[in-house]
Amino acid sequence: MGWLLYVVTLLVWVSTLQTIDAILPQPPVRCDGTVCIVDNAYGIWGDRKDCYVNNVVYPTTEEELRLAVAYANKNKLKVNIVSKFSHSVPKLICPSTPNHDSTIEDLIDDVEVTAGAYWASLKANISTELGSKSLLISTAKYDSNIEVDSENLVVTADAGVSLRELIDKVEEAGLSLVASTYWEGVSVAGVISTGAHGSSLWGKGGAIHEQVIGISLVVPATKSEGYAKVIQLGAENDEHLLNAAKVSLGLLGVISKVKFSLERGFKRSIVHHYTSDANMEDEYINHAKEYEFGDIIWYPSKQTAVYRRDSRVSMDTPGDGINDYVDVQPSSILFSQTVRVREQQLESARDVSAKCALADFSLDRKRQVATGLKNNGQNFTEYPVIGRQGKMQTAGSCLYATEDDVSCVWDPRNNGVLYFETSAMISATKFGDFIRDVKKLREVVNPENFCGMDLYFGFLIRFIKASTAYLGQSEDSVAVDFAYYRADDALTPRLNQDIMEEIEQMAFFKYGGRPHWAKNRDLAFFNVKSKYPNYEKFVAAKKQLDPQNMFSSEWSEKTFGEDEDVVSSDGCAMEGLCVCSEDRHCNPSKGYFCKPGRVYSEAKVCRFSPSSME
Repeated sequence: MGWLLYVVTLLVWVSTLQTIDAILPQPPVRCDGTVCIVDNAYGIWGDRKDCYVNNVVYPTTEEELRLAVAYANKNKLKVNIVSKFSHSVPKLICPSTPNHDSTIEDLIDDVEVTAGAYWASLKANISTELGSKSLLISTAKYDSNIEVDSENLVVTADAGVSLRELIDKVEEAGLSLVASTYWEGVSVAGVISTGAHGSSLWGKGGAIHEQVIGISLVVPATKSEGYAKVIQLGAENDEHLLNAAKVSLGLLGVISKVKFSLERGFKRSIVHHYTSDANMEDEYINHAKEYEFGDIIWYPSKQTAVYRRDSRVSMDTPGDGINDYVDVQPSSILFSQTVRVREQQLESARDVSAKCALADFSLDRKRQVATGLKNNGQNFTEYPVIGRQGKMQTAGSCLYATEDDVSCVWDPRNNGVLYFETSAMISATKFGDFIRDVKKLREVVNPENFCGMDLYFGFLIRFIKASTAYLGQSEDSVAVDFAYYRADDALTPRLNQDIMEEIEQMAFFKYGGRPHWAKNRDLAFFNVKSKYPNYEKFVAAKKQLDPQNMFSSEWSEKTFGEDEDVVSSDGCAMEGLCVCSEDRHCNPSKGYFCKPGRVYSEAKVCRFSPSSME
């Protein structure tokens, strides 16, 4: 009966979604007067180790941004960049030489000074002693300017501008940004730096960085140039550097402004078509070709595929719909905590059937509310849902209010939902075989064992066109995302852990999937350099723009270093820090041992084998 109580709670939560507001997310940088801790939005990094910085600055103009880089260059400091959102799962922003014992004299929390005074303030307030050799630059307050050029169909925005602010400004001018992410809680610079994307094989494709036609970048310079300079990158003056900077992971310099191409305003028409997954491995590419923004959500435990029939229509088409996606609507804190407690109970009890009951209910509710599409801005009444591009392409209403009893469901302050998310980009020509292998695994282990993923959002399948960015997709690709339970303790096993690990290793190792740069567990990035044909071009651009390697991080040095840093510690496979090769990499004391995959035999996974326990 326990799961029925959960369902009742969920029903109450869903019925109140339209009337509650959200508590604002916590800032990613928090200081106590002696040191600052840097988090992502989920409050936990892949290795569960905290990230510390000694010095943080908050420039508000491009000149102040340049002065911060100049000061760092003159004083031989490493530089990392963080936005106001910090949704990256890998430690892209954690300095490579942290020092937890240094003292901060006075952090620069607010800058309302002239350029000259700003330099003096940097000199007075940044600690360069006691081993502190890094500087974190936040773009949280560098978000004032958005310039729309309607005649030339372009928009230029400061690096810290939020995606939602950019989209709204563009739509006010009667124009539309064609590609976007599904989640709008990102900054202009952050969204392109990590290769974030929507879904499309049409035109320039679903990746937002493919809409970029210009970037202003702050890079180190000589003493005579003032130790830092702003360079303008565009196809007309340096296509090579532009292709490197479009997806740069913050490794080339500090992005100050981004210029995007636009189109005349349009609307979109969306229908969710629920059907059997029987022929999905043959139909996925035809769906992408027929619907400009189409995607597919696959629920393997239910043998169900949801095809989003999503196409543009003219501005005079009737409809004022919005996309208020259910998983990013404001959520009751009590609900989030209840979900977490209940899932912990089911994981501990190894209760697959109860998880399936919850997954069934979740799918039914999403179907009933069209996953958050609303015909008139208030509720869903019928398909198709038609609305302006700016209201249909991205969502995130949990970001924007101030009530103290609701938040985004993953807010770490609430001890609520906590999960892993795997995101692999697989060649469009190979993706059908990947689906076939997952189906084979489903046949071997019983479909119910996939309920732990279907409880979240199943397998989200999106389409990305080949990119000109050196760290973008080198060929037309299909992105597959799936989420699953993450325990509070790193060594606590997960129910059906081996199934999720086998699928993960299929995606990245058997089918050569490339990881989404801002998601995934560490194993997704093993030998990642070899998967990018233009990687050496990116390296050449970095040597040209950052010869002293100022803009490195703990993560980048491990991922792109000459010697791969292989983890081989007890329990390392439980969180994806390694692929198991010995039982100790799993958790033998809890009955989890290193075993080969069932379908992909080269996989090495942590499987529950109680009979093997001593």
